Amino acid sequence: MVIPTLLADERLGDCLEALSRQTYTDFAVVVIDNSGGGLARRHMGRLPGSRLIENGRNAGFGGAINQAITAARSRFIATLNDDAVAHPRWLEALVSAIGPRRDVGMCASQVRLYGEDFLDSAGMLIGRDGSSKQRGHGRSPEDFPVAEETLYPSASAALYRRAMLESLGGFDDAFFLYCEDTDLGLRARWAGWKCLYVPDALVEHHYSHSAGRASPVKAYYVERNRLFVLAKNFPADMLLRAPFVSAARYFWHACYLFRGRGAAARFRAEGHAGARMPWYVLRAHLAAALHASRLLRQRRQIRAQARITPAVFRHLVRSHAISARKVAAL
Repeated sequence: MVIPTLLADERLGDCLEALSRQTYTDFAVVVIDNSGGGLARRHMGRLPGSRLIENGRNAGFGGAINQAITAARSRFIATLNDDAVAHPRWLEALVSAIGPRRDVGMCASQVRLYGEDFLDSAGMLIGRDGSSKQRGHGRSPEDFPVAEETLYPSASAALYRRAMLESLGGFDDAFFLYCEDTDLGLRARWAGWKCLYVPDALVEHHYSHSAGRASPVKAYYVERNRLFVLAKNFPADMLLRAPFVSAARYFWHACYLFRGRGAAARFRAEGHAGARMPWYVLRAHLAAALHASRLLRQRRQIRAQARITPAVFRHLVRSHAISARKVAAL
């Protein structure tokens, strides 16, 4: 299991302590400290036997997980945010679900908002412009009561099959922060792997603890990495339609901003200038353009290794889609 941490505050200690109560005990924990200051050391005693890797600089979320994949040799790799608290049967439920299913390469947990009886995620959804959102966010867990296929998991609390990760080359380090689980999940679907939602695998999550629910850092990376996801994974016809979907999403962001709802309104409520949002969008597009040659190479590699057709991928997106309006509203 890998836990990347940046703030390495008391919530990391709570996360580690909860893992000491797991009913499934055949696991090892690797904490990747991205703080650059050794901040995680003071919490390691909360879970004796856990391993600490300290980075001199922030290697990003996906980069940190890739370090742990290299350091561990287990059949499965669990990922957990440092601000998440796993219930005792979390790992037991995930391992029991994935074990007999050779076609399943990843499992999504039931992630609840911390201290509330509402979901953070029950797997993930994808917009037709590459935007991604948590399935069931803000809804009752009772709305998603059974184990079922979902598109891909939120890496805030997920289980991955090592064989799948190694065949795909792990997470894409270039994403740095946000949407790296979207990219990995879609690449896995292209390669023919399935994802299973496991409602008995319960985790409580302090949503967006490290970077904030609506911050300039989040606004930039989410928009830039959405473009990375598009360029690498979406078929050509979907790429051509994506700008129109994005235009609709920007329109709804503006509408909800004036109504005091959605991500744009939270951005302004947290003290950031709403007028700066177009600048972050422009910056993100410029950054994506600078990465165009690398993204094209990766796109070709994904297609060369694909086990499904573009038609099947389009069906997957339609089956697990979220509208531009809903993305803006959440």
